[in-house]
Amino acid sequence: MTDEALPRGVATVGGGEVMVHFDGACQPPKGPGVAAFGFTVEGAGFSFEDGGLAVPPYSDHSTNNVAEYVGAIRALEWLRARQYRGAVVARGDSQLVIRQMRGEYRVLTEHLKAYHDWLGRLAKEFSSVEWEWVPREQNVRADELSKLALEEHRPIAQRLRATTGSAREATIDAHPRPERSDPDPTG
Repeated sequence: MTDEALPRGVATVGGGEVMVHFDGACQPPKGPGVAAFGFTVEGAGFSFEDGGLAVPPYSDHSTNNVAEYVGAIRALEWLRARQYRGAVVARGDSQLVIRQMRGEYRVLTEHLKAYHDWLGRLAKEFSSVEWEWVPREQNVRADELSKLALEEHRPIAQRLRATTGSAREATIDAHPRPERSDPDPTG
């Protein structure tokens, strides 16, 4: 088939489902503190990993649960940006996030509702997303990436907090903002 005959706007990466592992970390775990995420993407021609700040340090939403949600969100956003719309298996060691995304747990914490809703909207952009809980031992690389990001950003956030009184006032860009049409759950 010639290049001119290929339909445009169709991803040409390899077939099969994509496996995502995501994780989050926060110090202190219940916040407010420094919250970071990590994720890996494998399959369908992809092999990628990333980590970073989940939200601005010491903000009201800098908790471990938010960091876990942001890890899953960033992974699906990464796939969406590459035009992938196939099947995804999303694995994480957060029973809360996995069970909330499966509909087994209600989202009772008000500030988590925006993250849950955004992740649900993202998931609808793929042919399917299967949410699987895995023990931490099976989520090692995502866990490492979230902890590496935490260790990288914690000293910077602590210095800013000491000099400005609040790391929120500093100009750290905690994470890339969603596209303008996308609501930003970090408010």
